[in-house]
Amino acid sequence: MRLALAALLACALAAHGETLRVGSKRFTESYILGEVLVQAAQTAGASAEHKPGLGNTGIVFAALKAGSIDLYPEYTGTIAKEILKLDGSPGIDELNRALAPMGFGVAVPLGFSNSYALAMLDERAQKLGIRTLSDLDKHPGLKLGLSQEFIGRADGWPGLKAAYSWPFPTPSGLDHGLAYEAIAAGKIDVMDIYTTDAKIERFGLRTLEDDRKFFPRYDAVLLYRLDVPKRFPEAWKGLAKLERTIDERKMIRMNAAAELEKKSFADAARMLEAGGAPRTTGQRTLLGALFAEDFWRLTAQHVLLVLVSLVASVAVGIPLGIAAAKLPGAAQPILGSVGVIQTIPSLALFAFLIALMGTIGTVPAVIALFLYALLPIVRNTHAGLDGISRGMRQAALALGLRPPERLRLIEVPLALPSILAGIKTSAVINVGTATIAAFIGAGGYGERIASGLALNDTITLLAGAIPAAALALIVQGAFELGERRFGWMSRARSR
Repeated sequence: MRLALAALLACALAAHGETLRVGSKRFTESYILGEVLVQAAQTAGASAEHKPGLGNTGIVFAALKAGSIDLYPEYTGTIAKEILKLDGSPGIDELNRALAPMGFGVAVPLGFSNSYALAMLDERAQKLGIRTLSDLDKHPGLKLGLSQEFIGRADGWPGLKAAYSWPFPTPSGLDHGLAYEAIAAGKIDVMDIYTTDAKIERFGLRTLEDDRKFFPRYDAVLLYRLDVPKRFPEAWKGLAKLERTIDERKMIRMNAAAELEKKSFADAARMLEAGGAPRTTGQRTLLGALFAEDFWRLTAQHVLLVLVSLVASVAVGIPLGIAAAKLPGAAQPILGSVGVIQTIPSLALFAFLIALMGTIGTVPAVIALFLYALLPIVRNTHAGLDGISRGMRQAALALGLRPPERLRLIEVPLALPSILAGIKTSAVINVGTATIAAFIGAGGYGERIASGLALNDTITLLAGAIPAAALALIVQGAFELGERRFGWMSRARSR
């Protein structure tokens, strides 16, 4: 009875302390708006957390459907074209009617529109006489550099090319943050932009007029699960106060704070309360960025991802390697299967696992890392057992040992150096691969790398890449120390 009461009390406390989970996409403005929403909820006295940089629209919306996040900042044009596949420019009421059967809603228009557009360096556009998107048709030799999401969206490249009957082939995808540097360096001529990008003026770009009115309006709103106002009443009141408080000027100013002044996304979001007034900060250094306040949190998350996935892969991989070596006809199917898993692109595997499991974060990330870690362990276990000399096998047989005893006492110890080498390889590979887990909200050093890519900020990139590389070296060194100690113990026993 007491246990039942304690359980009920724990459940009640957990429900009372439930945290609003806010997602965001992997570009500057979405990061900042995610922080704005969290800060608004916290100001209202509610508990809220930000799951930043979850990827493109498909992944973030999948996280919303799965209940892994409760809401995220989105744009009406994206909801209409990419999610609902609606024609025209439907308003919020029409969007809500279409979303309601799915359990979602649109609310709290933030007050600005951030449309897609194409842009060129003003000097080059002026030289070629290009003012509108229709003018691009006269210059088929221009090189386009478009973001991966824009290339794949119905309201992006495919529809735009058809609307303007352009002769250009589909260009290779280029990260949005890197495209500004590429266009400034003359490596590309045309790029896709968001109209509230802070770098448009900084890089001297000309926004080309959409003279055929292809792009719909992209008003910033909240896309949320319909149960959110009831589950989080205090947080929802705080979010409702944001309605029409962010105009285009304020949004550009916050984007500039992050992209040009190198403020954190949280600090850029706080500028909304300060009316967009800049705050003086000291110059950032690489050392300061490395050991920022999130260092230990990211380290713990990264180590957890690597450790849990490695333990699981060892527990499964060694028996699979033994089966491949011992069971007739099992080698090719087992080695082929783990080899095929290794060829699947990591982001594709993450997206598949999100859809399969209905969640984002640590669980699908650990499963993906576990699958990637199998190949070296299985292959090395198989190779180590397969490489045992015939003489050693006959000696074990002469001792009268049964097959399980021969395996446990003779063959596995002889194959152990090869098995440990496979485990070491898997561990080192997983340290690097785990950085991609940040794209599905699993944390780790990849959070900094994703932010650095979004901002095209070398210091932030290095602040994520250097600890990951250092951790890989530490893991490799620890395994080599263990191998030397194991070798010393083996020699001592042989004496």
